[in-house]
Amino acid sequence: MSVTFTQEGGVARITIDRPDRMNAVDLPTEEAMEAAWSRIEADSSVRCVVLTGSGDRAFCAGADLKSDAGKSGLEYWAERNPNGFGGISMRKNLKVPVIARVNGLALGGGMEMVLGCDIVIASETARFGLPEAKVGRVPLDGGMIMLQRLIPEKIATGLMMTGRMMPADEAAKYGLVNAVVAADELDTEVDRWVADILACAPLSVSAIKATIRKTGHLTQHEAYAARLPELVAALTSEDADEGVTAFREKRPPEWKGR
Repeated sequence: MSVTFTQEGGVARITIDRPDRMNAVDLPTEEAMEAAWSRIEADSSVRCVVLTGSGDRAFCAGADLKSDAGKSGLEYWAERNPNGFGGISMRKNLKVPVIARVNGLALGGGMEMVLGCDIVIASETARFGLPEAKVGRVPLDGGMIMLQRLIPEKIATGLMMTGRMMPADEAAKYGLVNAVVAADELDTEVDRWVADILACAPLSVSAIKATIRKTGHLTQHEAYAARLPELVAALTSEDADEGVTAFREKRPPEWKGR
């Protein structure tokens, strides 16, 4: 299988397993990843997802150009997944947080998947880039749209117009990465973030994600007035009472997700 999927204790892990191709995504890999995300959307027991690539060279080097060699740019544009590269870069309906465990190069679609994640933990050896212009293509799966909204326009423009790679520490400086650690500390750091997420009320986390994703285009007052269903669900949940009760009783809360 080009993609491995595991689930334990509310944590799902998706790993692109094509190290010989630097975890580049071909059609079977794309289909397997879309199936994994759809499975997660339908499973209320999942509370966090970790996305990564196998090996230590690459998170994902983007689209496998060998597999797409006969497809024109217009054909790729017309046939692209509405959920974006790898089924995640532009996905709208995923309620749980996704952590990108970036263990190496994140290029092209690989970087677009990173942009679609909620939290990014990178090895100090990681590099980020959108080099599509170097092969006569453009970052169609969210790169052109999202990058300029996340970092200063001139920095985003420079990256895309030159195809240069950005080192992990620079990506952190511009806010694209939450934490940069030594390669041998990557899993430990990811596990810390996972544990912190699991310690929070799941409906609260979903409400925060929905508010960030769905109100970013609104004015502050419009966003403040938004009555998102995820927000209502969190505020009217049993967990909303449980959290306060547990705090008063000086004990860990027992989240039920309802």
